Amino acid sequence: MNNFTADISSLRTPCYVVDRGRLASNLTILKNVQDRTAAKILLALKGFAMWSVFDQVSGALAGASASALFEAKLAKELFGKELHLCAPAYRGDEIEVFTQICDHIVFNSFSQWQRFKPFIDDSNVSPGLRLNPQHRETSVEIYDPCAKYSRLGITEANFRPDMLDGIEGLHFHNLCELNSDSLARTLAAVEDKFGQYFHQMKWVNFGGGHHITRPDYDVDLLCELISDFQGKYDVQVYLEPGEAIAINTGFLICSVLDITYNEMPIAILDTSASAHMPDVLEMPYRPEIQGASTPNDKAHTYRLAGPTCLAGDVIGDYSFDHELKVGDKLIFCDMAHYTMVKNTMFNGIALPDIVTYNPSTQEFTVQRHFEYEDFKNRLS
Repeated sequence: MNNFTADISSLRTPCYVVDRGRLASNLTILKNVQDRTAAKILLALKGFAMWSVFDQVSGALAGASASALFEAKLAKELFGKELHLCAPAYRGDEIEVFTQICDHIVFNSFSQWQRFKPFIDDSNVSPGLRLNPQHRETSVEIYDPCAKYSRLGITEANFRPDMLDGIEGLHFHNLCELNSDSLARTLAAVEDKFGQYFHQMKWVNFGGGHHITRPDYDVDLLCELISDFQGKYDVQVYLEPGEAIAINTGFLICSVLDITYNEMPIAILDTSASAHMPDVLEMPYRPEIQGASTPNDKAHTYRLAGPTCLAGDVIGDYSFDHELKVGDKLIFCDMAHYTMVKNTMFNGIALPDIVTYNPSTQEFTVQRHFEYEDFKNRLS
């Protein structure tokens, strides 16, 4: 684990901190993939929508991908490059806005495509269809678009070649935090079921879940797969990772509010698993904490819990070299993606500040501090 060594004593907690230097390193890897293959990589806003760093991200990537109206508007206003849209279904009262601001729109079913085709015909949008290759690589079912009875994408049995008139691209997405060997197996499954239609297309979107910037990721294999596919079918390949852009760039810094005891020491923090890092409960997973280890590995073991009234607002059990005390700051690692985009103000607890860190100047910049009005204005 590459520790965050900046002086955090001045920071108000809780706060998300994104290190622009680490972000630049990830973007360099992604830009290299684009340069080697001519593929286009998009920022998937569903994973990382911190617009205060769009200046940096948009300089390296080809565009952004959205899943709903507000994401699309954010990308149009502040990202300024290609804008792709993919969602399980679209509302009739929003489709005209989408056709005005999006470059690509992917439809999840032939019924949606037929319903909204007249709007597409009167626009400059490049339309596509989402495929479900029914090939499973993801072990966690809640994150698997190819799980049994999945609503995401068109299966081979439901594919309608007679309704492809006007369709310019195909999209599939079945990966989550996986290496390029998973993409290789997925491509084989997709080609087996739908390969006969790729020659008719202008583009194919490989979706997200590519952990390209992870240290053990096989970038060479990814580039080989992309180049071979583009050469074989004469299409433009897109990828839209959100996590790979922000992985290992962010931290959630919190403070200890109290130490209680119920058969073991319990440290209550000013950050919440439920409200501020929901994937800890939803995925579920155990986030790393700088300087901490597994229970009983170090001298002092604590259960770390949040300040909400949810009984299950528990982050996990960790051990430390020293006893924790009120006011101590803890640093949760890899907290940029799927945190800010998913957090809530449950119990009226404020969201963490959003902060950027510039390693060249060693300066923190508070991009956003949330107040009572932010909570009040979400309700009525």
